[in-house]
Amino acid sequence: MSNFSHINQNNQPKMVNVGDKKITKRRATAKACMYLGADIIRLLNDHELHTKKGPVFQTAIIAGIQAVKKTSEIIPMCHPLLIQGVDVTIDLINSKEIEVFCTVDIEGKTGVEMEALTGVSAAALTVYDMCKAISQQMIIKEIKLVKKTGGKSDIKN
Repeated sequence: MSNFSHINQNNQPKMVNVGDKKITKRRATAKACMYLGADIIRLLNDHELHTKKGPVFQTAIIAGIQAVKKTSEIIPMCHPLLIQGVDVTIDLINSKEIEVFCTVDIEGKTGVEMEALTGVSAAALTVYDMCKAISQQMIIKEIKLVKKTGGKSDIKN
């Protein structure tokens, strides 16, 4: 028998039943570190980069928000959730790199870690897509959960 909650007694996949869990306030924040390179960073104007496809960071933020709302459609065992808030931010951390953060809030019976990770991933991929005509040397270096509150345990990485 597996210790995984998404495997039943017949060793087959299942969606966890959260019906008996208590509703609690839950929040998760995920981060992506992304190397853009000096050529792309030099094109920033007022913390935004405008390309033929439009404003890069604003578009990436919207993509991240949309991805959070669609997480249960692309991650098979995620429950559809009534998302109460999403905040995606993009910060310049040096002359070549950015950090993307996605924080998701709900009051519910299950956490929002996958939603935060999906949102930050989509935002970083959108930056890549919108800047690939300038440079294909970009690297999405790290995507990780940095904080989770609510439910059984809190996590801070």
